[in-house]
Amino acid sequence: MALVRLEVADGVGTIRLDRPPMNALSAALTADLRVAVQEATERRDIRAVVLYGGEKVFAAGADIKEMAGLDVAGIAAWVRDLTGVFELIARIPKPVIAAVTGYALGGGLELALCADFRVFADNAKVGLPEITLGVIPGAGGTQRLPRLVGPARAKDLVFSGRQVRAAEAEAIGLADRVVPADEVYAEALRLAGRYVAGPALALAAAKQAIDDGSELALSEALRLESALFVGLFGTEDRRLGMDSFIANGPGKADFVGR
Repeated sequence: MALVRLEVADGVGTIRLDRPPMNALSAALTADLRVAVQEATERRDIRAVVLYGGEKVFAAGADIKEMAGLDVAGIAAWVRDLTGVFELIARIPKPVIAAVTGYALGGGLELALCADFRVFADNAKVGLPEITLGVIPGAGGTQRLPRLVGPARAKDLVFSGRQVRAAEAEAIGLADRVVPADEVYAEALRLAGRYVAGPALALAAAKQAIDDGSELALSEALRLESALFVGLFGTEDRRLGMDSFIANGPGKADFVGR
């Protein structure tokens, strides 16, 4: 994987974009990203994931030069591949944190929107500038952003194409926390580390219940939650958690991820 690396330490897998200077999202980067995401999903020694573009920039958007040369059939295949990989990221059954430094524009912001949490550098600038190119966001921006910040705020960003600084991103709920630029990755690792020792199957079920349930009618979502809850009673972690609670009180179980 020349353009994306998967680095693993202490139960956290870092999916790092490595296409300097701006981590523009090309077809080749998308292919490498797919491989890294699939590995991070499958490896049992990875209990949480961090998306990271390096100290200077997260991802400044799609490779416009590559896109500009495509016809309708070509761009349809291009965006299908990208959105497919982004859906895989959103479906990683583990906590995912985006560590956003510098620019996260267009596809870069859409990538960050696939994470469960977003840590922004205090100098980050993010936005969906596709409207200035005569198109709209095509990899989740018009769908994931309004679900996160509300339709009116999402329309403001999509219709204007303007860039948002970290403070505003935090105020509207786009950033979960803002830290100094040189602390972004460390803070993302710290957040990811909170989940490493947790019950992996229960965390995956909780993520599925929240994400899938938000797309269902309440009655259906409640049935999904109940089914996932009942299913966890067949896990070793459920037994360990309840036995530990009875013997030692809450929060002391040593989970095994089974």
